[in-house]
Amino acid sequence: MPDLVPATGTVHWVGAGLSTGSGLAALCAHTDGVRLWHRTAERAAEALDRLGLTGRAEPLAHTLDALTARLAPGDVVVSMLPASDHAALLAACVTRRAHFACSSYVSDAVLEQVPAATGAGLVVLTEAGLDPGVDHLFAHSLVARARQAVGDDTAASYRLTSYCGGIPAVPDDFRYRFSWAPLGVLNALRSPARYIEDGTETVVGRPWEATREHLVDGEAFEVYPNRDSVPFIGQYGLPRAWKPLTFVRGTLRPDGWLRAWDAVFDELKAGDDARIAALAQELAAAHPTTETDRDRVVLAVSLEVHVPGDREGDGGGNATGDADGRAEGAADGAAWSGSYVLDLEGDEEESAMARCVSRPLALGVRHILDGALPPGLSRAAETAPRSEAWLAELGDQGIEFTLRVED
Repeated sequence: MPDLVPATGTVHWVGAGLSTGSGLAALCAHTDGVRLWHRTAERAAEALDRLGLTGRAEPLAHTLDALTARLAPGDVVVSMLPASDHAALLAACVTRRAHFACSSYVSDAVLEQVPAATGAGLVVLTEAGLDPGVDHLFAHSLVARARQAVGDDTAASYRLTSYCGGIPAVPDDFRYRFSWAPLGVLNALRSPARYIEDGTETVVGRPWEATREHLVDGEAFEVYPNRDSVPFIGQYGLPRAWKPLTFVRGTLRPDGWLRAWDAVFDELKAGDDARIAALAQELAAAHPTTETDRDRVVLAVSLEVHVPGDREGDGGGNATGDADGRAEGAADGAAWSGSYVLDLEGDEEESAMARCVSRPLALGVRHILDGALPPGLSRAAETAPRSEAWLAELGDQGIEFTLRVED
């Protein structure tokens, strides 16, 4: 393992959109070397004023060249820009020997640069927001607890579900309000999803067609799979002796969402890229998030493990689960089950989404500054002990969640 480049204490936070919240304030309290880069220095100063951070961070106008010129070995670059911009930022970090952090999924363009970053002694922290981010912490914690209770070599089957949604605190008839990236919301629904259902790898071209009811603390939501869930079986460290009956990571929406979006789905089936882009703008204008609206974040991760002889051990049953990690009507015979639920509403000071994205990311950056993360790629905290530590710290910082375990 190459030597870690010591952190200087200087943090370049790039972008001040709606996900930049109190996590930036937490970093300003941790170090006096924060620089906020935005479209213009004036916009950066306005963002600092909105967050109550005037004078506590330096506002700067962002261009890649300007940022690169200010980087020193051991600085940390935090990207709040779209994922498509991360590769260029990481390349600048490698050139200038600076660490890199973001809350987005790892792209192929970022992965290609990880060996060079690792060899240079740099941390590449990714997937360190809400989803991805806190969901990883929950999953690592649950898997470790189940492994301790059941045993890695015990033949078993399991169901793991992880659903997250940013939704209106008070849903309207449309069951959704747009805050940013409306086109991204629609394009995600046009992208195939791969997951495990009834013990079989399944691909659905239109994710909304796999929507089902999901109970969280007795409240009904609608959920559907997104992206590719299958690689996370390895990332979460599930034992090879355990067979996945259900393994799905997906999106959570209010009850009634599927019906309310019927007309949108018809457009998604028939529309070309230009029409979908226009539709995104129309929907964002018709259903915006206003200053008086409050958002809500719900993240529910559950794991249920069965050993031979359990009622679910043969792979039967309904894959719909509630927040206690139970498949409906089938959990009584489980050898182990556990769940995490995070359910937060925004307030006048900060949206729930900004809080839940920026605070975990800022915590990860603090660990880079403290020298606690090794060189190379980290997807949030990638071990159970580190995940438990992060969860304890997030709890202390106001990210409240509930853990339930039945052994």
